[in-house]
Amino acid sequence: MTGRGRYRIIPIRSTSSNRDYTVVKYYNEENGKTQEECKVDFLKYVFQWQTFGSAFFEVKEILATHPFTKISNWSSGNTYFHMTIGNLVRGSKLLCETSLGYKMDDLLTSYISLMLTTMNKQRTLNR
Repeated sequence: MTGRGRYRIIPIRSTSSNRDYTVVKYYNEENGKTQEECKVDFLKYVFQWQTFGSAFFEVKEILATHPFTKISNWSSGNTYFHMTIGNLVRGSKLLCETSLGYKMDDLLTSYISLMLTTMNKQRTLNR
């Protein structure tokens, strides 16, 4: 964000390991802002993107879609991602061969946690 309140395109041509540094360095050179101020400005900018918060995975075929509320459990390992939809005994089981299982696990954990937190807050407000 420039001193006039306009956003600029940030040229990031880096690996994920130094992307954070690149954004902070760019803003510091432009405005002399702190590292935290740079991060907040950057997040305010990308928050407006339609795909902000999305995670993309290569998919060869979409087998089915299910709401988060139907997920019974999930797990991941170095070469797989496993999920059970519906009842643990009679539910549908999905096993994906992937090296990105840990990312899928983290994503689901975050979404479910947010959903449960929101539901609990609504229950508290309704009492």
